[in-house]
Amino acid sequence: MLDRFTQFCVQALPPSGPDISAVEPWQGDGAPAYGIAVTFSSGSRLWLQITGGLAPGTPASEPSTPASAPVPVPLPALFDETGTVSPLRAEAYLTAALTHTDSTEIAEVYGYSNRPGQPAQHPGLGVIFHNGARLYLPFVHTAKAGQDRGRSPFRLQTSF
Repeated sequence: MLDRFTQFCVQALPPSGPDISAVEPWQGDGAPAYGIAVTFSSGSRLWLQITGGLAPGTPASEPSTPASAPVPVPLPALFDETGTVSPLRAEAYLTAALTHTDSTEIAEVYGYSNRPGQPAQHPGLGVIFHNGARLYLPFVHTAKAGQDRGRSPFRLQTSF
């Protein structure tokens, strides 16, 4: 499931968000088992880890039961007036972009900062599938155009 979702993001996110210029699997030195690196049109980058859990009794190889795609959420502005991105703007933008992929396996997409109850202190995305499986995509690294991702996970720049 994690492999399939990673490949789905690589293919589906760039056409779903005009300010997303590339999505690549994040692998190699210091990378989590599953993750993606998102490059925005400004050249700034964001690295997300992908973790999750299957619905009880669901084999890992079985796709989620197709149903209706989530209702597309309008894409918010990604860049502020200075042309930079904040983690919260990236969270809102990527949440909306996932709703524009027309995936019939995804039931809901949410930003960690907008969770009901107590919002998370760290930005990221949650994906709930129609079969009950859930994926979590915490933000791990940020970088301005021309920078590398750094070595300290979860210490995000306030703007990138």
